[in-house]
Amino acid sequence: MNGQAREPHWFKSSYSSGEGGECVEVCLTQDAVLVRDSKRATGPVLSVDANAWSAFVEQGRARPR
Repeated sequence: MNGQAREPHWFKSSYSSGEGGECVEVCLTQDAVLVRDSKRATGPVLSVDANAWSAFVEQGRARPR
């Protein structure tokens, strides 16, 4: 490594329509998953333990649509 901090890579769900609705963005780090409001990129960021995030995603997949 060159000692420079990498910019976090934020992304939206593939289900996001891109029409500016109610979206969140996530950023995967080594220790956690960061979550923010896509309309407020400089706003607050929620940090979630990676294991807790995985359980949250699995619960979402298990729910009927």
